[in-house]
Amino acid sequence: MAEQAKTIARDILFISKATPGDDEFVLWLAPRLEAAGYKVFADILCLDAGGRWRKQITSSLQDRAVKMLLCCQDETLAREGVQEEISIASDLVKELPDPTFIIPLRLKKFKKLFGIADLQFIDFQTSWAKGLDHLLAALERQGVQKANHIGINHDWEAYRRRDAIAVVNEPESLTSNWVRIVEQPNHIRYYEPTGAIDHGAMKRACSSFRYPAEFYERGFFSFANAADVEGHFSGTGRFRVGYETTLAEFLEKGLPDRKVRPLEARNMIVSILRQAWNARCRERGLFEHMWSKTSGFHVGARLLPTGQKVNWGRQGNRRSSMLRNVAGGHVWQFGGSALPNLWPFPHFKLKARVVFAEESAGEASAPIDDAKKQHRLRRRICKGWRNKQWHGRMMALLELLSEDSAYIYLAVGSDANFVVDATPIEFTAPVTTELPDELTDDDEESDESTITVGAAEMEEAG
Repeated sequence: MAEQAKTIARDILFISKATPGDDEFVLWLAPRLEAAGYKVFADILCLDAGGRWRKQITSSLQDRAVKMLLCCQDETLAREGVQEEISIASDLVKELPDPTFIIPLRLKKFKKLFGIADLQFIDFQTSWAKGLDHLLAALERQGVQKANHIGINHDWEAYRRRDAIAVVNEPESLTSNWVRIVEQPNHIRYYEPTGAIDHGAMKRACSSFRYPAEFYERGFFSFANAADVEGHFSGTGRFRVGYETTLAEFLEKGLPDRKVRPLEARNMIVSILRQAWNARCRERGLFEHMWSKTSGFHVGARLLPTGQKVNWGRQGNRRSSMLRNVAGGHVWQFGGSALPNLWPFPHFKLKARVVFAEESAGEASAPIDDAKKQHRLRRRICKGWRNKQWHGRMMALLELLSEDSAYIYLAVGSDANFVVDATPIEFTAPVTTELPDELTDDDEESDESTITVGAAEMEEAG
């Protein structure tokens, strides 16, 4: 009775394999066996982190396996661990007893091996699909018990995707979406009124000031000088410099005399940076489109006709990228948002964005005022863009903002600028992949390859 209970308790199909040679096949086979109702053990997923893996494999085979599915090709059968599992399984053939406990799965033609030489294999060499059909039929004939509930481990697919791209132990230079702020003004000032003031009028004046100003209590913070302020605010009231401090001290300590904490000070500078970037985009002729949380600035007809490329790249080969074009009755217009940040050093994080408009005579009407339709068009029209294209378009956008300079100047006063490097920060990864990294200019920007949308899809998107 004890032996019968032990046999009934066996409920898993144990896959004996070599790593990494059989991983691709096992990641294909295992979820299909689970879909058919069987429990599966394979060391590629089933070993607990930090566990004694050899002991866990051995106990799974000795105590719980109802069948051992043996991956057969010469490279696999030569592995010491696989030979040890064959030896254990051969003893179980006698102990259970079950002469069909070991089921060889031929992946490639293999030399006969002691212990499995006389066993009938299932052929997966010709076709994995046909092999699976034969394997399921064999398990059915042999009465292998299925689980009460079908459950497919989603980690099979997650592992397959993670391992789908081979990692090469060589360094690779990569380009980030960060642009560094390389120079900043020395001093920030707090302007306060010298007499009675209409606070509403002052707020409106701050909003229309050509330089960023952060309203605070009865006054405002700005990098602009006194002449800038007097010229703009003369119709609102008279202002004087109440406090002046270095930017570094303001960020570190705030302004205790005005009860401005360091966190509030940093938030003010981030806001000023955002205002200055947006002002530069407007000045350059980009049009603003409001997204859910921030503004995006896009290249419109004022700057470029549809289909025209923008040259970029100051070192090495000059490249070109397209920022506006027509696709399936719509005009896509590239742009981006810039998110300022002061940690771990002052920089902007760039976020690429694409906005769509109906096409009329080769040009764009107003942007489509339907967020769901915008989303559908992005998914269809932009889905064929490779990372190289997104990078190229962002580089072309930075080129427009810098106007062929190495830097983008963000004016915060007539004599004060934040200076931003127009080239994103590069870094070196310790490893690379086998993905191709070379594209010609035509490959990179040919509409046939970058906008892979069929007419039917576009009709659905419309």
